[in-house]
Amino acid sequence: MDVFKVIEPSKDKVPFILSIPHSGTNIPNDKLNFFDKEQLKLKDDTDWYLDQLYDFAPKLGITTIKANFSRWLVDLNRNPENKPLYNDGRIITSVCPTTNFNGKPIYIENYKIDELEISQRIDSYFLPYHNYINSLIKNLIEKFPAVIIWDAHSIKRNVPTIYSQSFPDLIIGNNDDKSCNKKLTEIVHKQISKSELNITKNHPFKGGYITRSFGFPKKNINAIQLEMSKDLYMSENETKYDSEKADIIKKILKKTFVEIIKNL
Repeated sequence: MDVFKVIEPSKDKVPFILSIPHSGTNIPNDKLNFFDKEQLKLKDDTDWYLDQLYDFAPKLGITTIKANFSRWLVDLNRNPENKPLYNDGRIITSVCPTTNFNGKPIYIENYKIDELEISQRIDSYFLPYHNYINSLIKNLIEKFPAVIIWDAHSIKRNVPTIYSQSFPDLIIGNNDDKSCNKKLTEIVHKQISKSELNITKNHPFKGGYITRSFGFPKKNINAIQLEMSKDLYMSENETKYDSEKADIIKKILKKTFVEIIKNL
């Protein structure tokens, strides 16, 4: 199986990359037996169905890259050297996590992932995804004056190990204005604010490794993360895709993307 799936634009390409790093669910057969079977049934930290939620993107000329493998195999949005992204007491999961967000072990008892295994997973799964985004950026910036990477994420409404309160509906992250220029960030904020949803900026998430490592607005390369609560597009305790709910948030996202494209 390919490490990731690329969905090419269905109309003229625009300098917009949509990254979906946490919707993958696959784990290689030779590693399955090391994972706790009950945890595997849940894959609790998966950003479920985001490829379905953002399926309008190709028609806008956007290039989508979506991970095929689970973030429990390797987390594409963590620092590969395991430098923590936050230092505020929240649970910190690593590039090859050993627990879920609730702190429960995801591996069978007595299994310990070693440095060689971590290195191999980074080489085999992490680097190809990041290298491909780099190649997309390089190609686009040669043809267009500016590029944007939109890193799409979702999370359960309540994860006390990360944040003691319920999460807002939508959280815009641009690494405290370091990864995306203010004009584009303001456009995003203005558009999604029309929804009357609860929106915050850079709190409690300001963007992960993808946003922070690719966003260089001084070089006209912008990266922004949108984290959303899963109950905006899922039902039955955030386990099922809800088309009726999803259509509402889709319209908001599509209008936002159209405005971004106009201003690139």
